[in-house]
Amino acid sequence: MRISERSVAPDRARRLEAAGVHPVLARVFAARGVEHPSDIGHSLEGLIPPDSLSGVDRAVELIINAIRLQQAICVVGDYDCDGATASALAVRGLRAMGARVDYLVPNRLTHGYGLSPPVVAMALEHPRLGRPDLLITVDNGIASHDGIAAANAAGLRVLVTDHHLPGEELPAASAIVNPNQPGCRFPSKNLAGVGVMFYVLAAVRAHLRQIDPEAAGARLNLSRLLDLVALGSVADLVKLDENNRRLVAAGLRTIRSGQGSAGIRALLTEAGRDWREVSSTDLGFVVGPRVNAAGRLADITLGIACLLTEDPDEAATLAAELDRINRERRSIETTMREQAIAFLEEVPPARCSVSVHHPEWHEGVVGLIASRLKTRFARPAFAFASAASDPNMAKGSGRSIPGIHLRDTLDLMARRAPGLIERFGGHAMAAGLSLPIAHVPRFGALLEAVIAETADPGLFSESLLTDGELDPSQVDLPLVETIDAQVWGQGFPPPLFRHEFRVLKQRLVGEQHLKIELASGRRRYEAIAFGRTEPLPERTVLAWRPAINEYRGLRSLQLVIEAVEG
Repeated sequence: MRISERSVAPDRARRLEAAGVHPVLARVFAARGVEHPSDIGHSLEGLIPPDSLSGVDRAVELIINAIRLQQAICVVGDYDCDGATASALAVRGLRAMGARVDYLVPNRLTHGYGLSPPVVAMALEHPRLGRPDLLITVDNGIASHDGIAAANAAGLRVLVTDHHLPGEELPAASAIVNPNQPGCRFPSKNLAGVGVMFYVLAAVRAHLRQIDPEAAGARLNLSRLLDLVALGSVADLVKLDENNRRLVAAGLRTIRSGQGSAGIRALLTEAGRDWREVSSTDLGFVVGPRVNAAGRLADITLGIACLLTEDPDEAATLAAELDRINRERRSIETTMREQAIAFLEEVPPARCSVSVHHPEWHEGVVGLIASRLKTRFARPAFAFASAASDPNMAKGSGRSIPGIHLRDTLDLMARRAPGLIERFGGHAMAAGLSLPIAHVPRFGALLEAVIAETADPGLFSESLLTDGELDPSQVDLPLVETIDAQVWGQGFPPPLFRHEFRVLKQRLVGEQHLKIELASGRRRYEAIAFGRTEPLPERTVLAWRPAINEYRGLRSLQLVIEAVEG
C-alpha cells in the first residue's frame, strides 16, 4: 500500500500554533481545514441557530398548534440507528413539551423505506395513539410523494424532517425541514436525521420561551437529549463538520455525566465499555451496530424502546437482547462476506466498481457487505439480495469512496436508463435502491460505465492518507489524552502518521494480531497491528496512530499500526 500525506496550509498551522495549539495538533487540524482554535471548540454556544432552516417556522407552528389542542402526533421513523435515535428524540422531546405523541417505524422486509401508503394506513390505526392528526417523519420523507399524498387524502398534516438529498420535486407536505432542500440557507448541510429533529425541537422551545416562558417546552433541557443526537450522527457516518462536532461532543458529555438515555448506558455496559469514558469510536463501533442490528434482522422498535426507557432494569434487558441480535448479525455477515469475496475473487485493476447479488442473502445486511467490499477493493460497491416481500425484486445497498457521489451516480443512471431502477435514495457515501432482479446484471454494467466516464482515475489507487512524517518521540501521554478528547469521525479522521522503524521483535497474540517492538533512533516502542498475522520486514515504513496502553494500573504509549508501506 502507498502511504501518502495530506496537504497542509503552513500559514494556517502557524496561526493555530501561535494561538496555543500543540504543534503536532496544529498540523493535524490545519490539514482538516481548521482556521482558528474556536473551530475545534466543543461549546454549544457556537452552534448554528435554527432560524436559517427553511420551513422551520411552519414546523414550529404545526407542532405548537398540535400541543395546544392536544392533537395526536405520530412520528414515522426509519429502521437504522439514525432513524431510531431521531424517533426516540422526537418522542422524548415532544412528550416533555406536553404533546400526545407516539411513533411508528416501517418494517424493512415488508414495508420498505419511508412514508409509503401502507405505512399511512398503519398510522391511521395506531394501536396506542389512535388516529393521528399530524405525522412527523424523521430521517425520511423527502422522497415519499405517494405516502404524503395518501396522508393528505386522509386529512392528515405531514411535517417532513429529513437530511437526504431531494429529487427534482419536493413532496406536497405541510412543511419540510431539510438543510439539503433547494433554497435552504442553513450553513451545515451535514446534519443527520436526528440532528434535523433536534433543531426542530430547539426552534419550538425558542418560540415557546417567547410566547409562554412558563410552558413545559420552554423549560425543556435539550442538552439531556444530545446523547441521542451524538449516537445517530456518528452511526450514520455524516460528515463531522464543526457544527456536528459540537453536537457530538455535547452528547458525549451527557453520557459521561450519567444523564440522558438509560438505554445507551446499558448498551455500553453490555459491551463491556465504561460509559463514564465513552468516546465517539464507542458510539460508532459499539452502540450503533447493536441498535442497527434490530432493524436489520428483527424490528427496530426494540432499539427505540431501549432508547426511550428510563428504567435501568428494562434498559439492561433490552440491551442484552440487542447484543444477542447483533451477534447473530455478525454470523450472517461473515457468511455473506465470504461468499461475496469468493464470487468476486479479484477485481481487475481497470475496473471502477463492484456489484454482486445472491438470492439467499439477507436484505438487512447487504449494506454491511457493500461496506466491506468497498474497503477491500477500494471501489464503490453494491450488494443485492432478493426482497423478502417480492422474490422478483432485488434490494440493494451501496457504499462509495471519497470523490464519487453515490446518489448522484444513481440519479444519472436512472436518467440514462429509465425503468432500470424502481426506487433509490441516499447521499454521497451511501445509497439504497430496489429494482427487478432481472435488471441486476444490467445495473452492474451501467454502474461501471458511468463511474468510468465520470470519476477521476486517481481515486482508485490504493493509498492511505496520513498526516505525514512524525517521530514517536514527539508524542507523550498528555498529547494522546488531548487527541482522545477530540471528536473524530467521518470527514474529520483521527491523526495518522508515517515513520520508518526498525523491527526488533514480533509475535502473534490472540492468533490474529501482531505484537511488535519497534525502534527509532535510540528509543523503543511497543506496537500492535490488529488483524495482521504476516510478519514485518526488519526495516519498514508504517502508518501509525498513538494510543494509551493500560496494564496493571500503568499507562504507556502504544503505537497502533494501520498499514505497512510497500
